[in-house]
Amino acid sequence: MELTREYINKMNRIERLNLINSITGIKPANLIGTRSGTGIENLAIFNSVVHIGSNPPLIGFVMRPIGDVPRHTYENIIEQKYYSINALPIDKTEAGHFTSAKFESNESEFAACGFTPRYLTGFEAPFVKESPIQIGLKLVEEAKVEVNNTILMIGEVMHLYIDDQLLTNEGYLDLEKGGVAGISGLNSYYGLSKQADYPYARREDLNTEVS
Repeated sequence: MELTREYINKMNRIERLNLINSITGIKPANLIGTRSGTGIENLAIFNSVVHIGSNPPLIGFVMRPIGDVPRHTYENIIEQKYYSINALPIDKTEAGHFTSAKFESNESEFAACGFTPRYLTGFEAPFVKESPIQIGLKLVEEAKVEVNNTILMIGEVMHLYIDDQLLTNEGYLDLEKGGVAGISGLNSYYGLSKQADYPYARREDLNTEVS
């Protein structure tokens, strides 16, 4: 099946949105925790979290255009500069999904969706207690993507809290053991199953029988 750009442009808006969000495959499901200047805690699910660099440790995520629709996560990060990124547990996908509903600015998704805020000394944003991977970040750059007015929010990792059973001897995290979820599109959730480990790839070590 070939879908031309012309065909894609003529698709129903919702069908096109679902299709284009799905073609990049399974992405990490993360809950971003923030707090407003008046102390209201906010929690929202994102599927666009991405590694930016390791030294310094930087992580980014994409914020949709700022306009008529309230973006409490963006507003809180700009105001407070600190936020958390928390891996969504596979047994909390429904609760995590509903953090994307339209809540008022004086409502907390933590309370409404059944998540527990966790605060650590010296860090202003709430973490998600139920998450096996909790990352505390400080905003260092917001890069506007001119072609569609989205914003790449880049944060520096200031704190990292993980279940110590997930950390391997090489420094990797065993995400299957952590029971974290992935997202395809906007509302399909997947569990992660580890298939293999390979050494650092060198051309001279390539086995000619690899398929």
